[in-house]
Amino acid sequence: MSARDDDRVARGLLVLGAIAGVALAGFGVVRSGGSDTAAPADAIALVNGQPLSRESFARFTAAIAAERRTTTLDVDERRRLLARMVDEELLLQRGIALGLDRYEPTARSSIVSALIASVTADAEVGEPDEAALRAFHAENRGRFGSGPRVMVDVAFVSAGGRPEALARDRAEELARRLRAGEDFAAVRSQLGDATVAELPEGPLDLDTLRDYLGPTAARAAAELAVGEVAGPVRGSAGYLVLVLRERLAEAPAPFESLREQVRAEFLRSRGEAALRDYLAGLREAAEIRILDPELAAP
Repeated sequence: MSARDDDRVARGLLVLGAIAGVALAGFGVVRSGGSDTAAPADAIALVNGQPLSRESFARFTAAIAAERRTTTLDVDERRRLLARMVDEELLLQRGIALGLDRYEPTARSSIVSALIASVTADAEVGEPDEAALRAFHAENRGRFGSGPRVMVDVAFVSAGGRPEALARDRAEELARRLRAGEDFAAVRSQLGDATVAELPEGPLDLDTLRDYLGPTAARAAAELAVGEVAGPVRGSAGYLVLVLRERLAEAPAPFESLREQVRAEFLRSRGEAALRDYLAGLREAAEIRILDPELAAP
């Protein structure tokens, strides 16, 4: 097999592995250490020197057992599941060697999504006290029912890592399929990319939409009829396609009736703040050169 054929096959395998291995990724296949062959205490296997943790294997097998409505898996099935983890690790290592983590959109999106989840997870646990929740509600009344509000579904197509024309075509295809009546979640899963910050759940006022999506997308949402699709709308990082699900006009609701919504939004905002701080640290430690003079910061 030629090097070109080898690369093409490996690329196909990595994409298939990314699709088939979503469950594995969700249970945290831990990779630590380098090429040293000394096995960490918590390793259940080594693949080219990279350990697979017993904890991740235990979570994975427990999830499979729960899905099959059983409490235990026999040793043959456990061997098969471990072999699946090993295969995914081999695909991952080969894909990284081929540079697919750099130019394969599915792989890039999965890596970014996993890292975002890991950064925000710690910040989104822990029970906030009543005073903190009431202060958050008072400072963010626009999120909880003041003035006209809308419920919007948003799909995002990144313009980073792919040509601008390709990103635009992908977003137009996404919008076309939504206008044809296809399921939003399915189309977004097939054609959309992960976003750094998801919209808060529930109805939102236009100021909040503007904060999350930018002024152009917020204006587009304000002009939509219920069920109508807007976009693609060019944002700072790519293209947005919006679907208006509901339009509401309500007076501000009291804190007592919104406590769980306020709590969920408080924890989400804490996760977003943690992510902003983390990104700021990465930027401070990185050497970043913008080579296009037009796009370089003044």
